[in-house]
Amino acid sequence: MIQQITYFSPYDANSLQFFFRYEQTNARTEFLPHTHSWGQVIFVQCNVLEMRVGDERLLTPTAIPIWIPPGVEHASYNHKQAHFRTLNIAASLCDALPRRACLLKVSPIVQAIIDDCAVREVEVPETEADWRLCGVLMDQLKCAEVQDSYLPISDDKILAPVLTALEQNPADNTTLAQWAARVYTTERTLSRRCQSELGMTFSEWRQRLRFLHAISLLEQGKSVKNVALELGYSSASALIVMFQQQSGTTPERYRRSASVNV
Repeated sequence: MIQQITYFSPYDANSLQFFFRYEQTNARTEFLPHTHSWGQVIFVQCNVLEMRVGDERLLTPTAIPIWIPPGVEHASYNHKQAHFRTLNIAASLCDALPRRACLLKVSPIVQAIIDDCAVREVEVPETEADWRLCGVLMDQLKCAEVQDSYLPISDDKILAPVLTALEQNPADNTTLAQWAARVYTTERTLSRRCQSELGMTFSEWRQRLRFLHAISLLEQGKSVKNVALELGYSSASALIVMFQQQSGTTPERYRRSASVNV
């Protein structure tokens, strides 16, 4: 059964320049559509965050936060238990940040500051040192690389059936040429659709899909070998190579880091 949650704003939120929140939600929890007058940077500490902004789906792993500008309606659904850390920024300070909801590829400095504030349970900056840290966060966020959804989707009549089938079975190793034959087109046409609709190659999209599933399986306690087999890899080493390309770390190191952050 899905648990639906209505978002309630902190009573003093509109009077603050910055405030932090640290939350935990159960699996199968939906935050109903809502807006707020401040901007919000959302960091998920484990599993994968799925957020809806209008008709767009923003999907991201732990390393890449989601930016929600002031006044933009959004909702989220958590398939698994999730831990969030949010940096909330007054609308008057958001002019230099993106006008649309997006992913922000932030530097390790941002994550380190957010982690430090969480450990110290800072909710509102009060000391001069914490105000300086908020200044650094803003400088870093302003220069962060903007990304669309980590795993974009498409309603293209040729491409959509392929993506849907792969989301239902990430271990499927069907080649691009074989998929093209199944949807009655050519490999070249399907490859062009991937680039134009998704902004990446077919192999990159499938790798990202498997990476997101690998995160979930690792956090369930499954071994690297079993995760590799469940995702269609012939060996654990193949999974490790993919995981390092996507996250810059190994599956085991990621698991240890995730357990510490929780």
